[in-house]
Amino acid sequence: MQITNLNKGAINSIRPVFDGDKPKIYIETYGCQMNVNDSEVVAAIMQKAGYSVTKDIGDANLILINTCSVRDNAEQRVWGRLEYFRQEKKKRANVTVGVIGCMAERLKDKLLENNIVDIVIGPDAYRELPKLVEKTESGQKGINILLSRDETYADISPVRLDKTGVTAFISIMRGCNNVCAFCVVPYTRGSERSRNPETIIRELKELSENGYKEVTLLGQNVDSYSWNGVTFADLLAMVAESTPAMRVRFSTSHPKDMTDKVLETMAKYGNICNYIHLPVQSGSSAILQSMNRKYNREEYLQRIETIRKIIPDCAISTDIITGFCKETQEDHEDTLSLMREVGYDFAYMFKYSERPGTKAARHFKDDVPEDVKIKRLTEIIDLQSELSLASHRKDLNSIVEVLVEDTSKRSENDLCGRTPQNKMVVFPKGNHKIGDLVKVKITDCSQATLKGIAQTMFNNEEHRDTTLPDVSVNA
Repeated sequence: MQITNLNKGAINSIRPVFDGDKPKIYIETYGCQMNVNDSEVVAAIMQKAGYSVTKDIGDANLILINTCSVRDNAEQRVWGRLEYFRQEKKKRANVTVGVIGCMAERLKDKLLENNIVDIVIGPDAYRELPKLVEKTESGQKGINILLSRDETYADISPVRLDKTGVTAFISIMRGCNNVCAFCVVPYTRGSERSRNPETIIRELKELSENGYKEVTLLGQNVDSYSWNGVTFADLLAMVAESTPAMRVRFSTSHPKDMTDKVLETMAKYGNICNYIHLPVQSGSSAILQSMNRKYNREEYLQRIETIRKIIPDCAISTDIITGFCKETQEDHEDTLSLMREVGYDFAYMFKYSERPGTKAARHFKDDVPEDVKIKRLTEIIDLQSELSLASHRKDLNSIVEVLVEDTSKRSENDLCGRTPQNKMVVFPKGNHKIGDLVKVKITDCSQATLKGIAQTMFNNEEHRDTTLPDVSVNA
């Protein structure tokens, strides 16, 4: 794989180009963080082909929707958006609409039958997009959904579409080899392949030179990253050492693959955030076996115990699916009890929806009634709300470090950002701005958010909240 040396102009090209004289591309992204990063790769490819990026769909010559097939409701949202795009095509001549990503891979024929869609392109064929756009100019449909065994887009500097320029994603690998029974990802994103670490460090340094303060390393299963003997723990250390001023996160980990060496690396480097997303999916060993997760309840809890031992202040989040095939009430109770035992700080919670082509769809019956799924999901959500609130209450009266990411949605006078443990904090703006690292004293909380006062304010006697007890900050 050829690594391109970047000059200053190339580094600057990771910013989106807005040029009124160029044809314009508009991208909507649905689904996971990997899709966000893929949209940035697509923007880079089209920018090189002469397009500029627009945030106004009404100005776009090329409208793309980057799709997710993990759950049915994600696909239904896309179909709804396509109907809106139909109206855009009626308003203006020479508007091209493309569906890219996982849904394109899975539903190519159905999408092409729809007279709204001109281009269908899968996650491994984005380099072909400029050619496919040219093809549509002669009235033809453009399609490429071939999966690749080696495509990683490692030589492409993504165009960062995030408006704040504070946090960014780097994809360190693509695809997945786990073939969990419920999951469509191996069929839409192909087999697992890792990037040359040199290209990851190159991209990381680009971000640093452009002022980014935090990076998240992405993979369907980052713990199985491997390149010529370089493990994920090795890569994590390389990243932390290359840009010590940047915060480092990663997602997603697999319980069967996360090693003690990864945890020890996290504990060693202060810029690696003490936060792990560790999907459990179910608390029942029987259901985990049916899901082909390759660990049981006890093994998962042992991994949690090791995390707590090596990184005592590590926050842990998870994914939970309820109502999987043959799930009993006892299985459901096992999930609730595991949630209580772990005490998750946050969770993504879903009811099972069968995905065509998966192992579960081929071999199991979706036999848990819908009303039972909804009832169990409600109980899981209610419990996690209690756990999240309890987690946040532990932070009351403490001082946390917040990387400011944006202005609060509720008030322009407030800023918001995350702690190393990935907890969202809202506090009065004062003299601080987006991109700052701010010490914040936590004064209140909800199940979703911490609220506080910046240290520069509570150190000022005029603004000091004397009703709060003094706290000490551990070095």
